[in-house]
Amino acid sequence: MKEVVKGFRKIVYLSFPPESSGRPVVCNLTRLFDLSFNILKADISPRHEGSLTLEMTGLEEDFHKGIGYLKENGVRITPVAHKIFRNEESCIHCGLCTAMCPTDALTLEPSNRTVIFDVDKCSACGMCTRVCPVKAMTLDLEDDRQ
Repeated sequence: MKEVVKGFRKIVYLSFPPESSGRPVVCNLTRLFDLSFNILKADISPRHEGSLTLEMTGLEEDFHKGIGYLKENGVRITPVAHKIFRNEESCIHCGLCTAMCPTDALTLEPSNRTVIFDVDKCSACGMCTRVCPVKAMTLDLEDDRQ
């Protein structure tokens, strides 16, 4: 018998075209797929296109069904790991980004004073990209991935 684990958690970046932005597709994730969600960031443009950084929690199988449902409804999904990048060669490990990171995805390792980047905790808020003095942290603004 397969063990059921309800602790699956994933942060995704969703892009809504105008035809999808007025429908309750995100709310349906809870109703249809028993997924919990936490909105980490939301933006709507003047043309009523929208984007959400969403943390989803539930069964992994339900997560994948929910992602399929979103795609069927015209929502573009990008894993947050594809939104924020760190150039390891450019990073000088100054730690400025760690002070701005609301999810503790960027932390300073006290033993060797290096910055650790945990992509799984990242909400793609972009705060680190604004404060990095050497621009080692970058935000990918392309939304055409599926």
